[in-house]
Amino acid sequence: MTSVPGVDHPEEQTEAEITLSGRGVSVSSRVEVVQNEFISVRPSVGEFVEQVVVKVGDVVEVFWKTEESQRAMPAEITDVETGTVVRWRMRTTGPAEISQRRKAVRGRVVVPILAGYGAIELKGTTVDLSEAGVRAEFEGLGAPPEAGAKLDLVIELEEGVTKTKAEVVRTQARGARWVMSIRFAGIQERDQDRVRKRVFQALREERAKRADDSPPDLRG
Repeated sequence: MTSVPGVDHPEEQTEAEITLSGRGVSVSSRVEVVQNEFISVRPSVGEFVEQVVVKVGDVVEVFWKTEESQRAMPAEITDVETGTVVRWRMRTTGPAEISQRRKAVRGRVVVPILAGYGAIELKGTTVDLSEAGVRAEFEGLGAPPEAGAKLDLVIELEEGVTKTKAEVVRTQARGARWVMSIRFAGIQERDQDRVRKRVFQALREERAKRADDSPPDLRG
């Protein structure tokens, strides 16, 4: 792979999102190794416990962020390693390009959230957040909402409360807890701006933490 890291392919030890073409499933991952046309990642598949997320031969898109834009690259899954550590290996099938679709940036943000589901009020905390939706863990109550269920959300950000209509994408029951992926529906522009600002703050904090945790440069 001709290679300008971050331009022609995602950089090692950075975040990338793997989207399964035609299935509407996107999984965050950590890029471990980039070698020639092959990329190895460690996906965050906790919300898909006991589900087969990908298999060899699946067509995917790899998305990553640069300072100026978001880039995308087509690929094909070549190996799936399961067990204590999950790894996906893939072979790129085309060049990297600037992503033509506007894709919401997601960050790890943990704040209180309430979800009105009919007459039931579910209490929980967010796991990650973007201006397009949220993944959150709730205290289970009654039957879990199915995909397509309508919700009224209240997210308690530090700068104020964000309220929006929303729709369940998927629910993963973990005993008395539910992990729900939720898509916003008709969120107000001012609330999108507030969410976006909080997400970028979280990304800055995460980058700073990674820099602090890096080993000192002993070469000099």
